Amino acid sequence: MAAEDTVIRRKLASARADDHDGGPGADRGWRVALARAARDRLKLALEVRALTLGRAGLAEVLELPPDRALIAVLEGPGEGVGVLILAPEVLQAMVEVLTIGRVNAGASTLASRKPTRTDAAMVAPMLDAALADLEQTLAQEADLVWAGGWRYASFLDDPRPLGLMLEDFSYRIVKCEVDLAEGARSGGVLLILPAEGRGRLPHRPVLRAQNDEAQTQRAFAEALAEEVEAATCCLDAVLTRATMPLSQVAGLQVGDVLPLGMAGLDRVSLEALDGRKLAEGRLGQNRGLRALRLGEAVAPGRPQPVSVAPVSAAVQGTPAALRQSA
Repeated sequence: MAAEDTVIRRKLASARADDHDGGPGADRGWRVALARAARDRLKLALEVRALTLGRAGLAEVLELPPDRALIAVLEGPGEGVGVLILAPEVLQAMVEVLTIGRVNAGASTLASRKPTRTDAAMVAPMLDAALADLEQTLAQEADLVWAGGWRYASFLDDPRPLGLMLEDFSYRIVKCEVDLAEGARSGGVLLILPAEGRGRLPHRPVLRAQNDEAQTQRAFAEALAEEVEAATCCLDAVLTRATMPLSQVAGLQVGDVLPLGMAGLDRVSLEALDGRKLAEGRLGQNRGLRALRLGEAVAPGRPQPVSVAPVSAAVQGTPAALRQSA
């Protein structure tokens, strides 16, 4: 049984991992989100010419940023840290659109300067818009677990601090080759996020049933069942019962012995709080704890009297319990 339980648990864990590990959503979503954000925020035509989705370790990630690239540091769910890298060609085209209103198609060489905090502040709204669009697109897809909830936090003009900022585990890499302003400029965009999903699970809407009344009744029944199953039930395991005058009960002292009569460990009655007998069993133990092995169930009926014929009390000895709770 232990081996079978282990196998079942392993299969269930594998199924959950497959369900939320990521599907064919982030690549298409990021392609559309980039183009839409560039159009709406920068008035810049952006077309994703090629896109690849892969994985890499930290050592490989540190080698990806090109020279003079803008490295946008992203913050995400679970205090995660990601990176969005704009190649210098892409960054220059975006800055040109924001400053002079167009991409300078005649520029043959790129500026030799490194990206500045001003450059990052200018393109940050566009990056946030693309990331938010991606999250909204993946609202019902498994890729939301790792690709949703990311926003711009800061920037780097040098990739060397990345080794200290990023954790040493696997990362998902969405690599895009983009054309800007109808081919006036082209370059790469890299989205690098932790492969281990820390975000929220996708929301999968339930399809409406054809019969709304039947659906409502079914939902009510399921909700009621959950409430009932969560309720606690107290049962008593009774060895025997005895009655005596109140005056005799008031006179009991430490050391008095009460004979249990027909009590037997193999004839224990399982009763509800109202005295109704539900089943019989045999008293024993399981893993060092008191336990009751149930026998055949008793047909439900009216509550049984909680007393039998009076018994006398003897003196000396050790006290015995009249009722034992299960």
